[in-house]
Amino acid sequence: MMFRNFTAILAIACLSADAFVPSRTLVIPQTAPVMQSKNTKFASPLSSPMPKYKSARFMSDAAAEVPKPEKKSILQKITSSIPPANERKKLVPLALMFFCILFNYTILRDTKDVLMVTAPKSGAEVIPFIKTYVNLPTAIGFTALYSKLCDKYDQKNVFYICTIPFLLFFATFAMVIYPNVGALHPHAFVDSIAAMLPAGAAAPLSIIRNWSYAVFYVMAEMWGSVVASLLFWSFANEVTTVDEAKKYYPLFGMGANVALIFSGQYVKWVSSLRANLAPGIDPWGMSLKYLMGAVVAGGGAMIGLFSHMQRNVMTDPACVDQEKQALKKKKKKVKMTLKESAQFLVASPYIRDLALLVISYGMCINIVEVSWKAKLKAAYPNPNDYSMFMGNF
Repeated sequence: MMFRNFTAILAIACLSADAFVPSRTLVIPQTAPVMQSKNTKFASPLSSPMPKYKSARFMSDAAAEVPKPEKKSILQKITSSIPPANERKKLVPLALMFFCILFNYTILRDTKDVLMVTAPKSGAEVIPFIKTYVNLPTAIGFTALYSKLCDKYDQKNVFYICTIPFLLFFATFAMVIYPNVGALHPHAFVDSIAAMLPAGAAAPLSIIRNWSYAVFYVMAEMWGSVVASLLFWSFANEVTTVDEAKKYYPLFGMGANVALIFSGQYVKWVSSLRANLAPGIDPWGMSLKYLMGAVVAGGGAMIGLFSHMQRNVMTDPACVDQEKQALKKKKKKVKMTLKESAQFLVASPYIRDLALLVISYGMCINIVEVSWKAKLKAAYPNPNDYSMFMGNF
């Protein structure tokens, strides 16, 4: 009796051990009872041949039951990739807004370099001084102003307040300021001061000498920082959801490249118009009017698209969640001073890393662009030739 119990336990242990072998199936085959009678000899399951399973047949049957995906034609694939109507209603105006903003920025970026680098007694060495002593304080001042505007007005009015002065300045510069730079720029006064200062002060004095060009340079830089980076993306984040942003924000980047191509070719075309001008007409002054006219037109189209979205998209429940918009309006804004805002930003490691990234990028750009633009001035001293090269570049 004890021998039978021992053999039964041994058989169960062997079966259990066999079940945990990874290379074998965990299903234990049905076999005859271990002990049928006293004369029955015990046979270990390890010594018996493994039963043949029909797993391949079962797997093939299961695979046959799974329905195969229906193949789509090329037209069906294109149709399925088109966004639904409620998404198209807001994505198309957003993409056109971004196109207009970057179209303007490319024209302004090329024009500001032409004005400052080819100005009298100026050059590419002036650029670091403008960015440090003029552009940086202006950016800090605008940050404080923008904070005040956001506390006092809603986002829609802040957009109008920030963009319209840019367009007014660019139009005034082309039509009023540039034609009268001879009377506005204090060349004689700066020459008298330069005679008493060392030669190293020539670059800062060039900013004073050509102060209207320096103001244009800063306003062009601020267009990229304020309108393109701040105002547009804050509005885009307000209109789109997180899932929509993952799908469509990369397409905005593709649209940006298209805008750069169009604006570059426009700059090249405008610079080539000097060949047909009558004698006595300033070719660069005429080119500047065409360029700033395109900037004002692009800015007007941007404002028109923004106004359209405020009337037809922001009020459509299919496009924007109205409950969230109502909660945002009811929610009280936390008012912080400029010092408190700076402390809040410094406390965030994510923002600190982004700031380090931007500072490193700016340093690399400044190291390269000064020497490169100095060579460009030597190759293209004429403003129109310089502008044509930048349009191709």
